[in-house]
Amino acid sequence: MSESIISNYSGDEAMREPIIKALRRVVDPELSLSIVDVGLIYGLTVTPDKVHVLMTMTSAACPVTDMLLDEVYAELEQLFPIEVSIEVELVWEPAWTPERMSPRARALMNW
Repeated sequence: MSESIISNYSGDEAMREPIIKALRRVVDPELSLSIVDVGLIYGLTVTPDKVHVLMTMTSAACPVTDMLLDEVYAELEQLFPIEVSIEVELVWEPAWTPERMSPRARALMNW
């Protein structure tokens, strides 16, 4: 399921599921769903020295942006040694739409 949710993944395939599992622990408090299920993660690139997360918010005025970014860093820092830099890039293009949500999230929201 996560492969279809985060299809833009580059790097060691063995790290895909642990990273996605960690990101699922980051919950958007406004929706009570993980940022993965909401569709906020646009891409992941993993190299031996860096993890790059490309993500968005449901709106540019999201009041919990800083909190969610901090939680993404905290979860990923638990997976990787300190030598690996964690970079989270917040983007607004393409704009988030409800179609990015997982089938599970859409079902929970009755969409």
